[in-house]
Amino acid sequence: MTNKYLTIYNIIVEQIKNRQLPPQTLLPSENELKEQFDTSRETIRKALNLLSQNGYIQKVRGKGSIVIDISKFDFPVSGLVSFKELANKMGSKPKTIVNELELIKPEGFIKQQLQLGSKDLVWKVVRTREMGGERIILDKDFIVKKYVPSLTEEICADSIYEYIENELNLTISFAKKEIVVEEPSLEDRALLDLEGFHNVVVIKNYVYLDDATLFQYTESRHRPDKFRFVDFARRSH
Repeated sequence: MTNKYLTIYNIIVEQIKNRQLPPQTLLPSENELKEQFDTSRETIRKALNLLSQNGYIQKVRGKGSIVIDISKFDFPVSGLVSFKELANKMGSKPKTIVNELELIKPEGFIKQQLQLGSKDLVWKVVRTREMGGERIILDKDFIVKKYVPSLTEEICADSIYEYIENELNLTISFAKKEIVVEEPSLEDRALLDLEGFHNVVVIKNYVYLDDATLFQYTESRHRPDKFRFVDFARRSH
């Protein structure tokens, strides 16, 4: 005999998959589910925990359980793709908002990350990525000016990588990446739709040209419910 909680889990998964429970729907309370399925609260909790672990619902403090959009965007961890390329692949119609574009004299942290001298200048580009009407990624790019002499808002709204490769004829070769989970900063809260979320997934990229010159440091700050970070791993023998 199948465990009752698995039966309940499978019924709710089916309702999510066939859109009877569309994304952002609030599930009934534990008490209501207990009545609906004529079972114990413990059984309902086990079913909800499994739904949460498998990425079907997000438990939001003070609200209950919200259905996640299961058509999450697969984000290739090991690849080096621009947001535009990623969006084209997914066939979605994203929107890029350029929040900030300025030439700065880098201070401590950025100067250190990009290993710069005191005379080096850096483009600071802050962009919000919107998908399905929700602001879900905040990209913060720091690009060394001596390799990319000029940048415009139009280029930033389209694709910086396309411009660097097609117009400047530079070859972007590889990146070193770090992935961390952080509490949202005040900037994240202001520029992303984070209501009910207590973390952001941050991918830090150190991007190099083909002559091994480090020319860009990026922080890509993601709302956690919209992405699956995927990679393909092969065991070496």
